[in-house]
Amino acid sequence: MFRYIVRRLLQMVLAFFGTTLIVYALMFAGQGDPIQALAGERPVTEVQRAYLTEKFHLDHTGIGGFFYRYFDYIGNLLRGDLGDSLTGRKISDMLAQAWPVTMKLAVIGLLVAIVVGVTSGVIAGLRRGGIFDNATLALTLLVLGVPTIVLAPLAQYFLGVKLPLFPPTAGADPSLYALLLPGIVLGSLSLATALRLTRTSVAENLRSDYVRTAKAKGMPTRRIVSVHVLRNSLIPVITFLGVELGNLMSGAIITEGVFNIPGVGFNLFRGIKTEDGPLVVGLVSVLVVVFLVSNLVVDILYAVLDPRIRYE
Repeated sequence: MFRYIVRRLLQMVLAFFGTTLIVYALMFAGQGDPIQALAGERPVTEVQRAYLTEKFHLDHTGIGGFFYRYFDYIGNLLRGDLGDSLTGRKISDMLAQAWPVTMKLAVIGLLVAIVVGVTSGVIAGLRRGGIFDNATLALTLLVLGVPTIVLAPLAQYFLGVKLPLFPPTAGADPSLYALLLPGIVLGSLSLATALRLTRTSVAENLRSDYVRTAKAKGMPTRRIVSVHVLRNSLIPVITFLGVELGNLMSGAIITEGVFNIPGVGFNLFRGIKTEDGPLVVGLVSVLVVVFLVSNLVVDILYAVLDPRIRYE
């Protein structure tokens, strides 16, 4: 197990450097005049240009200059310095303000997927072919067919404007109640996938040999389901939910934009729209770390859920 964790950590390092290099190249390699992009339409004096050239190491040109600036950024990142946005604000300060909001939103979406999706999936799997099973399959198919960019405005209009059950927008300092509707919208796709995955896994395990053997020995059905079927069925579900936590935090761009939530996704979208390279690279680097760590935790949980799984 220890060797597996070390091997995964080494893979995480390679994935981190590869991802950040690609994102950094997309944002900076083809940039014409970053100083003028920083200033916008305002004229830039020679003094300002000289200062910004030295600050951002723009005097290093060509492919060598690109890698020099990239490794300089990585060195600062490893020391905990995310750098400055083109607006002059510290990216770490912006992340400190936005991160708790996005975390709350992602946790709400994940809880919706776990409580509603997994529970409904277990019931549908136990009653395969019944009314509840067919109804949930139809509803999840409908949800999976509607993208978030359509679902979010519809939910905002009907549940926030027409039927004022929730605030239509979250605002600068959103409460948990204000984040409830966008959290449900964000977790709707995860809910549908978790439900279908749980339902399929439970139905398959109910037909397995060990379940027939347990029934032949006279073991109560409740114990068979709770101890054996659920434990084996939840392995792929835990995998999905662990990976989905990283996806929820990085995929909240549309939801946070529609509901005006000042989270990481909202700032990332603004950085892409305004071509704020340092902000985009800094936020993506943090999201990559979160995604890699969540994958590692999920893989370690395999051994807890199923002792047959061994990593050599």
